Amino acid sequence: MMDFIVSVNDFINGIVWGVPIMVLILATGLFFTFRLGFFQFTHFGFMFKDTIVKAFKKKDEHKPGKGELTSFQAAMTSVSAIVGSGNIAGVATAIVVGGPGALFWMIIAAIVGMASKFAEITLGIKYRKFNDDGSVRGGAMYYLADGLKQKWLGILFSILVIPFAFVISGVVDTNTIATTLFDEFRVPTIATGIVLAVVTGIIVFGGAKRVGYVCAVIAPFMGGAYLIAGLFIIILNITKVPGAIGTIVQAAFNPSAATGGVIGSILVTMKMGIARGMYSNEAGLGTAAMVHSPAKVDSPAEQGVWGPIEVFLDTIVVCTITALAIVMSGLWTSGLDGATLTVNAFRQMLPGDIGYWVAMGSVILFGFSCLISYYDYATQAAEYLFGEKSKLFVKIFWVLTIVVGSQTTLGFVWDLADTFNGLMIIPNLIGLLLLSNEVIREKKTYFEANGIK
Repeated sequence: MMDFIVSVNDFINGIVWGVPIMVLILATGLFFTFRLGFFQFTHFGFMFKDTIVKAFKKKDEHKPGKGELTSFQAAMTSVSAIVGSGNIAGVATAIVVGGPGALFWMIIAAIVGMASKFAEITLGIKYRKFNDDGSVRGGAMYYLADGLKQKWLGILFSILVIPFAFVISGVVDTNTIATTLFDEFRVPTIATGIVLAVVTGIIVFGGAKRVGYVCAVIAPFMGGAYLIAGLFIIILNITKVPGAIGTIVQAAFNPSAATGGVIGSILVTMKMGIARGMYSNEAGLGTAAMVHSPAKVDSPAEQGVWGPIEVFLDTIVVCTITALAIVMSGLWTSGLDGATLTVNAFRQMLPGDIGYWVAMGSVILFGFSCLISYYDYATQAAEYLFGEKSKLFVKIFWVLTIVVGSQTTLGFVWDLADTFNGLMIIPNLIGLLLLSNEVIREKKTYFEANGIK
């Protein structure tokens, strides 16, 4: 039976991650990049100042208005969802399967994906709904149903979101933490699953505000520690960096020559780079519209500018650091895979056990941050389909899934995650393209209000 499920998934995966879908992803990003005036290049400084700098000055801490979270808390919940196993285990798997060149295509997709993510967050804020108790409902399903006037697309997207969330985080993130702790310390996977389920349950049953507060603390801390360790790896091994970059670029276009024939197809390299990159930064999936929806903002584009910054930090910074450490260590051909490969690369590239403990801590914190934020995707989709009362059942099932996830097999789970990713992309990108004029208007209004033409 399991062999049949795997074969079916492989068949669907081959379709949803074929050449047409990869072209659609890149073309949508290029389309918005052009129509938004290449703003991720020309106005990156403004967006960084309007997000990160403003947030740490706490300018929006007491901002009035509709919403449950500050703009920063909503963004950090989103960062907690995207900066996870994809940055550690996902990048490692992409390099093992697709070669070092996968990073190149990951970055290319991220650069144009910065524009796509701005579009989906902006539309998500514009079409979000408010409940009588002040809680917020949002996501791609609302702009697909209300913006496009295609209710069936909203329903289809919601149906796909629920298994996506459970597989991507409830299973993959739990599995990554559990298997890494078992490999390194022989901690029983079931024990890890139970502990994670209990702690996650305490947080998610506290509602969006509790999740937002926790993520606002965890996300900057975990990302900062990993970033500093990665920068030290680059500085201490600076002579190896040019060679690693050369290998990555060569492998992007001629994987056979760069890998000694181990990886022979450029399509495999592209697929792994784009698929794992999208898994990590979620640009084009429509999920960002959900997690950003509770933000207290006056303009949809005010929250939308977090999109390019998130993609930049997640993929162009964190994923690149992971990939460089793995390629420079040479361990990507050692037979290691997933988070274990990244942990050992960090251990090898930094003196003492500093790199080891930073990477191990990141595996746990990155994965855990996803567990307390990803559940919101499933609850928002369930609420759209079945009403508000369904959210309680989703939370209960979420906690139970964490225990099950600790007992799964990594390889098939990653393939299943890629399949759900690919299926969600199609309706969302259709919606973004058809509603592009609204995105352009919102961007123009907000940027002009801030003195930017």
